[in-house]
Amino acid sequence: QAQFVESGGGLVQPGGSLRLSCVVSGFVFSWNNMGWYRQAPGKQRELVASITSDGNTNYEDSVKGRFTISRDNAKRTLYLQVNSLKVEDTAVYYCNRISPQLPWGQGTQVTVST
Repeated sequence: QAQFVESGGGLVQPGGSLRLSCVVSGFVFSWNNMGWYRQAPGKQRELVASITSDGNTNYEDSVKGRFTISRDNAKRTLYLQVNSLKVEDTAVYYCNRISPQLPWGQGTQVTVST
């Protein structure tokens, strides 16, 4: 059974940085295109960054230049470096396969506040 364990979130001031991690199990991580998603209070979950099985990346416009997605296939781990954080980045961050998606993990809370 697929499992995603996200970590690395926290409370940071605007302009701060975090490194989110997601350890994956239950399917062949290296074969799959993966993504980081986020869900802010009262909003739908959205895809913010994706990475293909061969390392090509794509970003939602609001995070381009600030977020960097990467993967370590040997460690079955997906990463998201988030820099220059803004209040509007506050959300629960999740990782998942791009398609088809699997049952979601608990996510990791990122709160950007003064």
